[in-house]
Amino acid sequence: MGAMLFGGHYGPLSMLVQLYVLMIFVYVLSTWVPEWRYQNWHRTLGTICDPFLSMFRRIVPPMGMMDLSPMIAILFLIVIVHILRSIGL
Repeated sequence: MGAMLFGGHYGPLSMLVQLYVLMIFVYVLSTWVPEWRYQNWHRTLGTICDPFLSMFRRIVPPMGMMDLSPMIAILFLIVIVHILRSIGL
């Protein structure tokens, strides 16, 4: 799965970060379907993803209906994955 997101060989820590990126992506996409907001899996993803996303919401608050914090958070995590990959983790 890790190779699908960023390509190449990754250690376990890099793969965990990639899994978190995937979880954020699924969480954000699921917010577009109102019926899913009340599902247990969506609340669980929110519990896992919202604390991390809130750090980026403080930097770039939502602009009306547009929340750029997930994109910034994912870009941050991609940089982290590349750093981890370069040191073999």
